[in-house]
Amino acid sequence: MQSLAAVILAAGQGTRMKSALPKVLHSVGGQPLITWSLQAARSLSAQPIVVVVGYGADQVKAQVGNAVEYTYQEQRLGTGHAVMQARGMLLGRAELVMVLYGDMPCLRPETLARLVEIQRCKHPALTLLSVRSDDSMGFGRVVRNKAGCVQAIVEEAVASPEILALKELNCGVYCFNAAFLWEYILQIPVTQPKDEYYLTDMVGLAVANHLPVEVLTIDDASEVQGINTRVQLANSELIMRRRTNERLMLDGVTLIDPTTTYVDAAVNIGQDTVILPNTHLQGDTHIGQNCVIGPHTLIRDSIIGNNCTIISSVLEQAQVDDQVHIGPFGHLRPGAHLGTGVHMGNFGEVKNAYIGADSFMSHFSYVGDAKVGAGSNIAAGTVTCNFNGKTKNQTVIGEQAFIGSGTLLIAPVSVGSHTKIGAGSIVTHDIPDNSLAYGSPARVIRSLADEAEEDV
Repeated sequence: MQSLAAVILAAGQGTRMKSALPKVLHSVGGQPLITWSLQAARSLSAQPIVVVVGYGADQVKAQVGNAVEYTYQEQRLGTGHAVMQARGMLLGRAELVMVLYGDMPCLRPETLARLVEIQRCKHPALTLLSVRSDDSMGFGRVVRNKAGCVQAIVEEAVASPEILALKELNCGVYCFNAAFLWEYILQIPVTQPKDEYYLTDMVGLAVANHLPVEVLTIDDASEVQGINTRVQLANSELIMRRRTNERLMLDGVTLIDPTTTYVDAAVNIGQDTVILPNTHLQGDTHIGQNCVIGPHTLIRDSIIGNNCTIISSVLEQAQVDDQVHIGPFGHLRPGAHLGTGVHMGNFGEVKNAYIGADSFMSHFSYVGDAKVGAGSNIAAGTVTCNFNGKTKNQTVIGEQAFIGSGTLLIAPVSVGSHTKIGAGSIVTHDIPDNSLAYGSPARVIRSLADEAEEDV
């Protein structure tokens, strides 16, 4: 099999985006635009991958990382000039070179695979991707002769009315024979009035030298929509969201209203989970089976177990084990971990804390920088006072503890297992196991070790 390298064009500023952020770092489907192109290239085992950077090069490199190679296009003089910058890096390293854009997130890897397969099977000078569309999208036209063979690509800006009437558009995505590319790319003529070098002229060079050109034509224009404005960014987001939602539903997830369900492409959801309207699932989020999520819920970079119910809540970098109920209006902040069977009532908040299995955390409570043992009860209005103005401190609550309503636990402090704290207490010192304590400050009233349990 002929080896394949890839060149991703990502040097443009994207002035029509009206943003200080490089265009290829704007997000679609929860990922920067360029990530989609990188994933497509990697799916075809392209190696090496060279990213042509320009505006915001350091930002792009920081996002993409060191798994690819970079070349810098100091002057943006067209697509042909951009690919020229990779010539010295790729010469002799691969038999085929695929060229694609860093701002075309909806292009399916399956389409690129077909493009490369045509190049490998038919051995032309190049294979280009075209689309049939009534909307020109500003693309160049594919010009064929009477026999149907490609003769040239004519850019829209310089096309005659007859050529503008053509419906087959050049998408700017190619797979080249590397020997042809690196020999003839230096012969691309400069195009006026901007003194630019168009990669499309490689087609004319191939035809002029009696070398074959192949075309893969698709009918879905949404695949090849480039992004130059925020409007196009939103359109691509809509396309990717629809694809993601359809994939989830085909995999056994129920979306009550797909049009108001916003799921990033990297999110995983188990079978028979139900997602209610106005729910946002973002980043590296994993949700188990038989859950009910939403409505009006945001979950970001979190792990949710099986058989959980999360209603109108926000979860960020949190972990939720099986059979947990949260909400409405719960908030799990980074580092929150709820054990199996935990019930977290409305307006509860947990940050950087573990709530043990089968514990009950009632409404209007805050547990931060804490560890709560299994089977404990955190009653309404309980607050772990974890910050003293300079440092964060930890609260430890043992198993089967009962913390009464309106209790303030002044960290660092610990409450023992099977201990009861009376409502309205302020706990400033450690309370041992099997104790009854209350007051301000809370004092141990008696031991419960040998007594039957009683209400506080």
